[in-house]
Amino acid sequence: MNVTEMLNKAEFLVDENGNKKAIVLDMALWQELLDLLEDLEDAAEIQQMRDAGAETVDWQEAKSELRAKGIDV
Repeated sequence: MNVTEMLNKAEFLVDENGNKKAIVLDMALWQELLDLLEDLEDAAEIQQMRDAGAETVDWQEAKSELRAKGIDV
């Protein structure tokens, strides 16, 4: 689901004059939005590291190294 679809599921609380005062999201949608924001932050950090010329490691290689150290990924 894209951001527009997510936001279209939001419900609004209005005052007696019909002015929007708050937004209500169900918990599943809230979690999806949080996950999306975390992914965007991760992507921005990765891009910054690439722009800085940081060394990268293939994900499969990184997983193997982490598992060899006893870290479950």
